Amino acid sequence: MAPPASNGPMTPEETRVVIASSLGTVFEWYDFYLYGALAAIIARQFFSALDAGSAFLFALLAFAAGFLVRPLGAVLFGRLGDMIGRKYTFLVTMLVMGLATFAVGLLPAYASIGVAAPILLIGLRLLQGLALGGEYGGAAVYVAEHAPQHRRGAYTAWIQTTATLGLLMALLVVMGVRALLGEDAFADWGWRIPFLVSIALLAVSVWIRLSLAETPAFQRMKARGRASRAPVREAFGTWKNLRLALLALLGLTAGQAVVWYTGQFYALFFLTQQLKVEAATAQLLLALALLLGTPLFIVFGALSDRVGRKPVILLGCVLAAATYFPAFQALTVAANPALAQAQARNQVVIEASPWGCSFQFNPTGATRYTSPCDLAKQVLAAHSVSYHTEPAEGESAAAVVRIGTQRIVLEPATGMTGMQARERERTFRSAVAQALQVAGYPEHADPQAIDRLRVVAILWYLMLLVTMVYGPLAAALAEMFPTRIRYTAMSLPYHIGNGWFGGMLPPMAFAIVAQTGNMYSGLWYPVLIAGVGAFIGALWLRETRGVDMYAED
Repeated sequence: MAPPASNGPMTPEETRVVIASSLGTVFEWYDFYLYGALAAIIARQFFSALDAGSAFLFALLAFAAGFLVRPLGAVLFGRLGDMIGRKYTFLVTMLVMGLATFAVGLLPAYASIGVAAPILLIGLRLLQGLALGGEYGGAAVYVAEHAPQHRRGAYTAWIQTTATLGLLMALLVVMGVRALLGEDAFADWGWRIPFLVSIALLAVSVWIRLSLAETPAFQRMKARGRASRAPVREAFGTWKNLRLALLALLGLTAGQAVVWYTGQFYALFFLTQQLKVEAATAQLLLALALLLGTPLFIVFGALSDRVGRKPVILLGCVLAAATYFPAFQALTVAANPALAQAQARNQVVIEASPWGCSFQFNPTGATRYTSPCDLAKQVLAAHSVSYHTEPAEGESAAAVVRIGTQRIVLEPATGMTGMQARERERTFRSAVAQALQVAGYPEHADPQAIDRLRVVAILWYLMLLVTMVYGPLAAALAEMFPTRIRYTAMSLPYHIGNGWFGGMLPPMAFAIVAQTGNMYSGLWYPVLIAGVGAFIGALWLRETRGVDMYAED
């Protein structure tokens, strides 16, 4: 039986539930996303044996490791949540998350313990991922089961704000510590402080969550002896529920995930890595956009109570797929106008035989790519220069980098001594750097030339798309499944979508960019997934607004 509908303001008990659940979840997202805010520094601290480009890619892969295990955490903790209750399950997830985050701040770097450092780092990221796999479902279900039927979108939207607020909190703490210590001290040891202070947030989170009672829906179901004894098998072992989970994944969460990570993490990485905006400036601009955009979660959550969950979420996916390329091109013009002008005036081209150009995926860091084409790509990538490749005429094994009208030739090292090959490479790197400078390609974005207002406006637009796809999501997922399996059934598609499709976005996008040479080509990943998700959702997803979540209890 559904709780009575309410059209008035939140009761004191409802307010306490929403605030307590949201605060605890904010702190947990802070823990998880702190790594993303410090990815560039973590690359230097834990992957220093690799070149700069590979180190950053490996740092992103370690970042992604936490996402890859989130579905496992969803199954593990979702099962516990449906069997023993929502409250105590996400207390456990909170403890695991908080302790793992604190431990990152204590980890010795690569310079101290060698390869053990990145291994331990990845291990802690895996623990964080497991914990988050259980946390989100617990918090979303907890609020959904306390919310009035006709205001479920508005109530659960507060939980949806927590991921962004956690990222915002991480950015603010990082910026504060960086400003207090200075860049050199922060990069050396100060980056540890944001991780270490998480132990205080853990204590507050545990105290908050202990004050909450179990949800009325779970208590009623438990009292009637209707709790599931095998929620995983019941959720995914029957076609009825499995079909719903697949539709939730392919029609909702996959598209939502890539929009979320593009609008926040990828936008940040694009600003710092591709546009060469100083990290503190990029973080500040993103933080302003997040601050301005966060209330829209509540707006779109409440709107979904009026027009439905499906139209709001799918419209966000469609707009993202249609506008990402022009939005990021506009971001380039606003954040680094000198780079945009240089790209327009003096395009960069690599002329080389296709057989001499490798697919430079180096998961062990041990492979050396030494052909002229490969070296040319590495040099241009190190300068964050967008280029395209053309087949060379004839059978020449040399590579030619063409920058406007300038041509720099790199001959193969055949017959050269090691010293001669290294000198040849140094000469080539110096010549490319000089040619780029002459062609107007900046080494860094000029802080005085950044149109901060336009950058924040573009980031806010990306944030608008995030709030459209994410604001109504918790209500939509909770309404798709019955109480006895709700925690498990909604958690797995959510975390496959966000952990696999979303979490892999930064490394996948940057790998695509590294292979193609085009700084915008990585956007094809979110564009295609968001577009396909919108198509599937439009055709086969059922609207859930107004559904009685307790009809099967």
